[in-house]
Amino acid sequence: MSESIHRPWLAHYPKGVPAEIDLDEFPSIVALLDNCFDRFRHRPAYTNMGRTISYGDLDQMSRHFASYLVNELKLVKGDRIAMMMPNVLQYPVAIAGALRAGLVVVNTNPMYTARELRHQLEDSGAKAILVLDNFAHTVASVLAHTQVRQVITTGIGDLLGFPKNLITNFVVRHVKKMVPAFSIDGAIRFNEALRRGGASQLAKADIAPGDIAFLQYTGGTTGVAKGAMLTHRNLIANMQQASAWIGTGMREGEEIIITALPLYHIFALTANCLTFMKLGGHNHLITNPRDMPGFVATLARIRYTGLTGVNTLFNGLLNTPGFDKLDFSSLRMTLGGGMAVQRAVAERWKKVTGCTLSEAYGLTETSPAVCINPLDLAEYNGSIGLPVSSTDVCIRDDDGAFLAVGEIGELCVRGPQVMKGYWNRPEETAKIIDAQGWLHTGDIARMDEQGFFYIVDRKKDMILVSGFNVYPNEIEDVVAMMPGVLEVAAIGVPDEKSGEAVKLVIVRKDPALTEEAVRAHCRSELTGYKQPRHIEFRDSLPKSNVGKILRRELREAEIKHG
Repeated sequence: MSESIHRPWLAHYPKGVPAEIDLDEFPSIVALLDNCFDRFRHRPAYTNMGRTISYGDLDQMSRHFASYLVNELKLVKGDRIAMMMPNVLQYPVAIAGALRAGLVVVNTNPMYTARELRHQLEDSGAKAILVLDNFAHTVASVLAHTQVRQVITTGIGDLLGFPKNLITNFVVRHVKKMVPAFSIDGAIRFNEALRRGGASQLAKADIAPGDIAFLQYTGGTTGVAKGAMLTHRNLIANMQQASAWIGTGMREGEEIIITALPLYHIFALTANCLTFMKLGGHNHLITNPRDMPGFVATLARIRYTGLTGVNTLFNGLLNTPGFDKLDFSSLRMTLGGGMAVQRAVAERWKKVTGCTLSEAYGLTETSPAVCINPLDLAEYNGSIGLPVSSTDVCIRDDDGAFLAVGEIGELCVRGPQVMKGYWNRPEETAKIIDAQGWLHTGDIARMDEQGFFYIVDRKKDMILVSGFNVYPNEIEDVVAMMPGVLEVAAIGVPDEKSGEAVKLVIVRKDPALTEEAVRAHCRSELTGYKQPRHIEFRDSLPKSNVGKILRRELREAEIKHG
């Protein structure tokens, strides 16, 4: 790296984790996939709704899909293809196929409104889209305003095998009525695309490490969604970094990973899809993790060894009847990211499952992993862990000066996993990546003497009370300790005396929980200026598509009605 930086974390790396990763082992994600298909051909790769496909099946189907995209649709290297699905077997097949064709995958949230989808399709210039029937009506409503020239539709049951495929699609469409009516001229079914692709040969695409593999849209909660350009080198680097880290506690060809976070989210894409494929893992795709009783029933049938998720997912499982009765004897890794893991949730998780909930940290712009906690920690430690291999992390003040151990400032990252930039937005790229290659995360953090980093909060979420900084994560952690609290969010609201005051928005686990009980608890745990001035009880909190609590929406509602 071009600039020397103190890296105390290296001395505390788990045994076997290298300081630097091999960036040249795989020149592209396609080279990685070919390696996986050869080594693990007869092993199970993905299971969903009772159907399992092997690495060999994935090889053949993705090759056929790539052949269709190239030979039938005449898409060329660098063209964008959007994918709008939850976790179904078609997703990994389509991702592998599109990459083998040399295309750029534009992962799209299936819950997007027409306005949000139109922006992403227009901005990316996608020429094709693969969409689950359930969301095709949204695609139909915006097609005329986009460059999309081919729509590929698919049903939840399409790859479940006969007769389950027919039964599942019939129930979804006609019994549960989950497919709104739509009409798209020239649309082709996914299985027909596979059939046509299988009739012709696929020429191998010439893919360079610097070619874009994914456009991952981000920033929709802070403004116009921007496409982070993640290259093959970015994703390979992060896969190598993550697999070197978790490989110390995982066994190649033997891991069974639960994938409840959607594959269109960068966490699941890199951690579950790519990294566990490199390890020859068996992914169980959960299509609807919001159905917690159904999710728990599925877990009861699987001897899984790993589980990734966000704090709200773990909290939801812990509060679902029957979860605490499951067999956790095979569980070796629980990895939390995407949002802060609350101590109360982590401690209860360890008590119920016997497995430490290890927190990790990353961003869409960093493919995503930046820091991961050692997997052999005996207990949750409140940190986001140590920087992964080949990665520099520092703390800087508002003037850009490097801060010393223990000082609080903005967390900045530099490494091979940092994105190429934002798609068609050089000005926005320059705002976040400086001339020395440091990505400014906007997260407020500190580093201890051993190199462990601790997120204090987001810059924009910080509450300023009478000149004192109040960090919502701290307030939420304290309130979440109360047995009667299911979920909590802390925000700053305008206050005549102090400029801002703390407001709590709480979802109760115990209907008898009172405002006074919350205040008494906070008085015993928090200093005066951190005390909540306002407390509101609600039935639910606004969340993103992966379950991250959206403080911004709570603040906006407060301003609107305040």
